[in-house]
Amino acid sequence: MTAPLRPPVGTDLLAEIQRLKEERNAVILAHYYQKPELQDLADFVGDSLDLSRKAAATDADVIAFCGVRFMAETAKILSPQKTVILPDMDAGCSLEDSCPPDQFAAFRAAHPDHIALTYINCSAAVKAQSDIIVTSSSADAILAQIPKDQKIIFGPDRHLGGYLARKTGREMLLWPGICIVHQAFSETELLKLKAQYPGAPVAAHPECPPHIIDHSDHVGSTRSILDFAIASPAEVILVATEPHIIHQMEKAAPDKTFIGVPGGDGNCNCNMCPYMALNTLEKLYVALRDLEPRIELEPELMDRARVPLERMLEMAGRTVGQGDVGRPIVPFRAEGEQLSGD
Repeated sequence: MTAPLRPPVGTDLLAEIQRLKEERNAVILAHYYQKPELQDLADFVGDSLDLSRKAAATDADVIAFCGVRFMAETAKILSPQKTVILPDMDAGCSLEDSCPPDQFAAFRAAHPDHIALTYINCSAAVKAQSDIIVTSSSADAILAQIPKDQKIIFGPDRHLGGYLARKTGREMLLWPGICIVHQAFSETELLKLKAQYPGAPVAAHPECPPHIIDHSDHVGSTRSILDFAIASPAEVILVATEPHIIHQMEKAAPDKTFIGVPGGDGNCNCNMCPYMALNTLEKLYVALRDLEPRIELEPELMDRARVPLERMLEMAGRTVGQGDVGRPIVPFRAEGEQLSGD
């Protein structure tokens, strides 16, 4: 259930959130796609898995995750002893919605000779049915360790899967999901911007469709895009991902101009994630006050979902949260076998 918006009239929200955070011994996480005011008060801002790992390393009793539901579930899986709250339980994800667990189970059953590489943007129930979870920053390193003759299902993002297939030459059976935010970018509008700002590099997330990727100078995770934008000598950067990440870019490099790539109607509004936008300061205050809405997962489900997450961290731990660079650490082993170093 979504927490009611009932802070007392005249409440100093920032002060009350800080008070409740200390009282609850809470850590506040904010994804790069959150509103600037939530990013600015968070203890950690970053990619979803990196945030969950940082929260797990703290002594906090409560994790307040300003993001979407699958991210908060991942935090709970990695910190089962902690209370995990989400300011608005309706904050979902189009990729998660595109891959219902029962349909994914049937798809896997129809292809028993395939292993499932599953993008982290999915429910805990789908993670529990997967062999290895991947992020946009770890997928390359993981694919490099899987035998060439091993058949692979990749889901739920067909654009990320297609990008990886083209980049690595690996053939994969793709689940047909998309991110509604990255799908909305317009090639026509991007070309107009490139003409208006000649020489300005384009940084894009691999969830974008090929007609955006093909015009991009850098393709990577949100953290990778941020690092590229800050390090680039260019004065103007065109950004093809959810535009709230520009807040961090402007804080880190105030002398540069960052321009969000528009959608087909010529503006950026369609490229703001409607799910991320559901979280607000008011809802965060109420969630910390009431410790609701709370992520509740069955222990057995968490145990099963943790296996492919831990497998990813063992196979490509150094690439998680570090963009799209890294090298394999350990070889992939079939289900039931141990990873070297266990």
